[in-house]
Amino acid sequence: MPHYLPHVPTRSADEISDEKTLDEALNGQNKPENDSGSIKSLTGSEEDYPDGGLRAWLVLGGIMCISFSTFGFVNAWGVFQAYYEENLLEDSDSSNIAWIGSVQYALVFMPSVVTGRMFDIGYFKTPLLSASILLVLATFLISECSQYWHFLFCQGFVIGLSCGMVFGPSMGIVGHWFRRRRGIAVGLMSTGASVGGTVFPVIAHELIDVVGFPWTMRIIGCILILGLGIANLTMKRRLPPVNASGGMLNLKAFRSMPYTIWCVSGFIAMLGLYTVLIYISVSATAYGVSTDVAFYLVSIANASSGVGRLVSGICVDRYGALNYFGPMTIIAGAVTYAWPFARSLASMIVVAVIYGFTSGAHVTSAVDPIYGFGDISDVGRRTGTAFSIAALGAVAGPPISGAINASTKGFEAVGYYAGSVIMLAVILLYVARYLALGTLRGRF
Repeated sequence: MPHYLPHVPTRSADEISDEKTLDEALNGQNKPENDSGSIKSLTGSEEDYPDGGLRAWLVLGGIMCISFSTFGFVNAWGVFQAYYEENLLEDSDSSNIAWIGSVQYALVFMPSVVTGRMFDIGYFKTPLLSASILLVLATFLISECSQYWHFLFCQGFVIGLSCGMVFGPSMGIVGHWFRRRRGIAVGLMSTGASVGGTVFPVIAHELIDVVGFPWTMRIIGCILILGLGIANLTMKRRLPPVNASGGMLNLKAFRSMPYTIWCVSGFIAMLGLYTVLIYISVSATAYGVSTDVAFYLVSIANASSGVGRLVSGICVDRYGALNYFGPMTIIAGAVTYAWPFARSLASMIVVAVIYGFTSGAHVTSAVDPIYGFGDISDVGRRTGTAFSIAALGAVAGPPISGAINASTKGFEAVGYYAGSVIMLAVILLYVARYLALGTLRGRF
């Protein structure tokens, strides 16, 4: 698959981005210029990418903090789902509570179509800081929530939207600083989500009994201040803003059938991929596991996901993205089928470990081929569009699983549903590779 590699800019992105208005930029009129005022051509080679050095690794450290503070926090939803069902929202059924988590998951992806476009045209620092402040404030507000709609608004819509505004441009930043080591860079970035998904559930569980739910959320808010503060200080664009024709959306990207199918696959995968993570602690409690132990299953899955993400980064650079995460996603689907039949604590731990490792590989690696579907200057819009489409699956998947659970009074049908949609997504990934390469083999 061809890659389009841009030239190193002569001026910083921050200098250029301040010169244009947002209205002009969103209409595709912001063009990178050199000192003489002429349009710069976007050409170059792999040598144009730092692929290391102090500045690049500092940027990556900031991206890891973003991942920790956004996906790490959101990935802890399974603990909140179980706690709300048993305490604060015991009068609401599982499916309704799951809507909070699904809205949260979806909005981490959905704003990417806007933030990706804004990133391409040079607006990064101000949206990042504004969304970081909003995320912290919303976390503090959760401590004051008492009714279902309070949680849906603060933890679902506001947390999800602010996480999406913070996380969306991060994928574009990786593409600016890394090329040969992009796989390991994305893998390291994703480990931040796993660390957060491991730490936040433990913090929530341990502190709720000691200081209560309101102060637990305030302490989590303080942790987010630290993580987001580091990110705001270290993250920086490398390439200048560019003129990506078509305004906010680049519908021409869908003329590429492989890219279109890749986006559809992402939507279908999100219908089932997070089902085990959200419901594993709930199912454990239903099967007689103590609530004091069941919540650790979410942390175990997220910790295993961190290992899977890191290994994925190494293997993707060596073998190609789909060559590695395709088989891993198949295993994730198989484990999802098996999850409802894990009735003992030991078997549930095995499920959590395998599921975490394999699903982490998918989440980390599925974005990598998107960089090669077009020019790197348009990577923000391209990844943003793909994420926004995936968000539609994320918002629908958990409630569908909850509704199946409520109607069948069990988790077997939930596993069949979620496992099947994951397998369908894998088939579409291989179809996309065949259309792109003309073969089912090769790097993709």
